Amino acid sequence: MTDDSEDQKQLPLEPPPVAAGAAPRTEEASRPMDRPATTLRTYLDFEKPIAELESKVADLKTLNANQDASVSLDDEINKLQQKAQAALVDTYAKLSPWQKTQVARHPDRPHCLDYVNALIEDFVPLAGDRYFAEDAAIMGGMGRFRGRSVVVIGHEKGSDTESRIKHNFGMARPEGYRKAVRLMDLAEKFSMPVITLVDTAGAYPGIGAEERGQAEAIARSTDRCLSLGVPIVTVVIGEGGSGGAVAIATANRVLMLEHSIYTVASPEAAASILWRDAARAIDAATSMKITAQDLKTLGVIDVIVTEPVGGAHRDPSMIIKRTGDAIAKALNDFAGQSPDAIRNQRHDKFLAIGRTL
Repeated sequence: MTDDSEDQKQLPLEPPPVAAGAAPRTEEASRPMDRPATTLRTYLDFEKPIAELESKVADLKTLNANQDASVSLDDEINKLQQKAQAALVDTYAKLSPWQKTQVARHPDRPHCLDYVNALIEDFVPLAGDRYFAEDAAIMGGMGRFRGRSVVVIGHEKGSDTESRIKHNFGMARPEGYRKAVRLMDLAEKFSMPVITLVDTAGAYPGIGAEERGQAEAIARSTDRCLSLGVPIVTVVIGEGGSGGAVAIATANRVLMLEHSIYTVASPEAAASILWRDAARAIDAATSMKITAQDLKTLGVIDVIVTEPVGGAHRDPSMIIKRTGDAIAKALNDFAGQSPDAIRNQRHDKFLAIGRTL
């Protein structure tokens, strides 16, 4: 028995039929957010000064609420809030590539299902690759995006221990990419645009995945993206790691959130390869040009979606709305175009990368 074959049970490949007039059965996608409810904020290492200020604000608010109304701490609270906001703005205005990597991996950052729940109406998940099994690391299905029927495919990392194990931390096996190909086939058959949401450290490197043809599955998924006669719009919402990301990101328009990353290998892996020292991940992150700003300059991506101050995790609703607006604009660019024109634009886009720097 190989390392990951035991958890590859033959699951039902489609949800049970839905009665006429009933809401579609979307399992976890029907929940508002695929994450546990919490009021605690997670701070990154470089956010410690901000954390201290916001902690003082919280303490003063608690004290102010419990003490005599004749003594008000409102002025002191307002001053500290302004100081904390200024520190937040200043910190996020000059993030290093490594700090952006940390933000892209933030546990409270909105994940694929959060975007699907907020942006896609009447979403019906489709499961299984019709060869081996279902892979929960890649979710996909059909729904309506602002009145338009679409196919949605994306990496889902999960947001707590149970869901992260279920989704394998967003690292897909071959059956996940073969499922993506199956959904793209359906998209072309019914002339439905494809929206892909990328958030993965990379494809799963387990022995079982390799035995079942991981590289071949990634290559075929990439090839299917290139051959589609319908528009594909990709958004890198967190990490875009290696071929595991490219397999569903070979799109007509590639969008990135402001603090997401898109890379041939993780900074830690690159540091291990280049210097045999994973501790030099900071150097690797800087050298590889993995940020949205660098990749826009290099012509690898097309649009940067501005995040709220402090990152997408500070205001999920705002970043999801902005992302929806950017997707809608990208899809409108291809309205009325023929399948051949859409394919040619996609081919030309990727052939041009690296030719004009």
